[in-house]
Amino acid sequence: MTGPEVMMIAPVLGSLDARVAVPGSKSITNRALVCALLAEGESRLERVAPGDDTQAMLDAVHLLGGEVRRIGTDVVEIDGLGGVLRPRRDMLHAGLAGTTSRFVTALCALADRPLVVDGDPPLRRRPMGPLHDALVDLGASVTAPSPGRLPVTVTGPVQGRRVAIAGDVSSQYVTALMLIGPLLPDGLHLELTSPLVSRPYVEMTREVMAEFGIAGIEIGSEEIVVPAGRYQAAHLAIEPDASSASYPAAATAIVGGRMLLSGMSRRSWQGDIVIMDLLESMGVEIDDTASGLEIRASGGELEALGHLDLADASDLVPTVAVLAAFANGPTVIDKVGFIRAKESDRLGDLADELGRLGARVRALPDGLEILPAPLHGARVETHHDYRLAMALSLVGLRVPGVVVADPQVVSKSWPDYFS
Repeated sequence: MTGPEVMMIAPVLGSLDARVAVPGSKSITNRALVCALLAEGESRLERVAPGDDTQAMLDAVHLLGGEVRRIGTDVVEIDGLGGVLRPRRDMLHAGLAGTTSRFVTALCALADRPLVVDGDPPLRRRPMGPLHDALVDLGASVTAPSPGRLPVTVTGPVQGRRVAIAGDVSSQYVTALMLIGPLLPDGLHLELTSPLVSRPYVEMTREVMAEFGIAGIEIGSEEIVVPAGRYQAAHLAIEPDASSASYPAAATAIVGGRMLLSGMSRRSWQGDIVIMDLLESMGVEIDDTASGLEIRASGGELEALGHLDLADASDLVPTVAVLAAFANGPTVIDKVGFIRAKESDRLGDLADELGRLGARVRALPDGLEILPAPLHGARVETHHDYRLAMALSLVGLRVPGVVVADPQVVSKSWPDYFS
């Protein structure tokens, strides 16, 4: 995608009075697209997330044999395959979409011929080894020129039932295996060799699978059991994305004023809805109304959050770090060392870029420490990471002179974010 190389963020004069329609959840969308592909019959998904990641998954659904029809901007109908893939091409390209690459790699293990999964150079650098090893343990053939990285050639079918995998590296590996679990002859028994991080994402996977007819999934501290079964076509209206909602919500906290996040509720499948609890702890008022979440803030100094364990809501780290830079005391974000292997090093890169803006930030082995300090304008780099672009730009709503490099990276999940 082409676009401006840099964007100057204009500070808000006065207070906010706005209504924002947050796009549909990317995480729910990608899970639902896999379930719809594997189901028998026609599924209809409403409020499908926009952006490059969703398009990469839609392309993969088509190339694996599903029939995809887009209706307007956010409705998709899919004729599923009843669990039997019919690949149209041997090469599937995920672009920069880590979730897509991992889900599709697992899907390829259901096929009876070699399929190749690849991505753009930044995605090729991201780790995939635990998922590749698990698929081998289940009977697939997995080969890669650079072990544990893309491109990877996967040949199925998978036949096994039991496999061990670490739970503290990426919940996407666990979800990818869960999604194909019902189609194994005896279901899937996942032994977790370490504590599960981002547990709400795994629980979200269970909820989406249940919408498509797979009930009875058990998620424990040491194991996950997925029964054998058949996916059924479904009609699903996708929730607004709680991770994306964190940015306009944080903007209200930083600038002050009122904002309605239309259609949002704290009764959500998404663990990142905890951002609302964190904002309330910082002094922001939030009401769950019939129209959505109404957020009100004075725009003054925010209350510090102290010590936070964000292992179950790690996508919020950039937002919370920016909020902490406007707080009246220190904040320590802990238990998120695994996000160094996201689109960027979300600890080191975030610390460096906030430091350019005057924040006192120290990257820790497993998190960040943010101390109060006067902020000032600067150019910040986004490191191919849409979450850094979205979060760092919030500083510029209150601090003059903030310039965001490569702003079009937000096309990954919310193309209209800046407008």
